[in-house]
Amino acid sequence: MEANYPVALKEWAVTVKALQEGHLMLVMRKGGIIEETRDFQLVSPGFYLMPAYEHQKEHLLKADYQGQIPGTMEGWTPDMASIKLSSYAEAVEDIEITDQETLDRIREYHIWTDTFAEERLKWKRTKPLHLLLLRVYRLEEPIELPMKSTYNGCKSWVQLEEGMPEPVMKPVLTDEQFNHQAALIKQALIGRDKSK
Repeated sequence: MEANYPVALKEWAVTVKALQEGHLMLVMRKGGIIEETRDFQLVSPGFYLMPAYEHQKEHLLKADYQGQIPGTMEGWTPDMASIKLSSYAEAVEDIEITDQETLDRIREYHIWTDTFAEERLKWKRTKPLHLLLLRVYRLEEPIELPMKSTYNGCKSWVQLEEGMPEPVMKPVLTDEQFNHQAALIKQALIGRDKSK
């Protein structure tokens, strides 16, 4: 996929909600089932976040985030005519994880159960798990797009229309909050004690 046009990364609606609320600043990707390349590639450093509804699973979320999926499903139908984008993200870092020990070190910085994280790591075992560290922005006015068949399916990236409006947006976290949290995650990844 060429990134000459705006693109969106598809993520569970409950994940997009956590990102927009500042409870989460990373996502884990291996690639969608119908990915053209069969593995994940960061096609653009900046992208919209497109909520995906079909495959959200309550039991793969930590207890604090369970019970939120029904709220994300309000108003959603498989044949809805449009979809709203209300956030944008910049990938500050694309970190590749290949072992369980490293993945375990960041468990407190994401919303998924250990089982979910392990499954992501083990799927396509020869490929690394991409940990995208995201700077997330909330759009002042959500962008409503006509729903297209090309937006459906288990894929990571969706190519959007040319001529998208230039959105007004505000970072979810302040520079200080973001830098502090990013430093904690990076220290955890290398096994450094965050108290030091």
